[in-house]
Amino acid sequence: MRGLVIGRFQPFHEGHRRLVEGIADEVEEVVVGIGSAGQSHTKRNPFTSGERVQMVQNVLDEVDAKTYLIPIADVERNAVWVKHIETLCPRFEVAYTNNPFVERLFEEDGYEVRGTPLHNREEFCGSEIRRRILAGEEWAHLVPDPVVAGIEEIDGVERLRKIESTDEPAEREG
Repeated sequence: MRGLVIGRFQPFHEGHRRLVEGIADEVEEVVVGIGSAGQSHTKRNPFTSGERVQMVQNVLDEVDAKTYLIPIADVERNAVWVKHIETLCPRFEVAYTNNPFVERLFEEDGYEVRGTPLHNREEFCGSEIRRRILAGEEWAHLVPDPVVAGIEEIDGVERLRKIESTDEPAEREG
């Protein structure tokens, strides 16, 4: 059986790693969708799809599971969102999510949907990690080492600071 999980992974953190490992305990293969693949260089989505693919793949190489990593661009039509995912991903039987709306969309298309445990959500949260980076607080212990290396390689801390300092209107954080 193959399972699907989708996240923005901005950045991929230790909670995400535990999530994928937990899913891998339930299914033979895990499809990891990089959501909002077309978004980058914003406070909410600072890293490009390619950068996230590289960082996540470097972590998944350490996970004892067969995984597929698929970038998934947003579509603005909820009625076709699951079909869009099906065209991009290998066939899967179960979707993993804690989002009630995403759960409904998959169930309406006939998929089994399973919830997942959240691991220390107060700290293992992309917006909290990005906040810590901007505030100059400790953050590296919240993400796997390959992600720290990836952020350093692209000078991601400085990118976030420049994004934060622009005169663009504040984005809704999430």
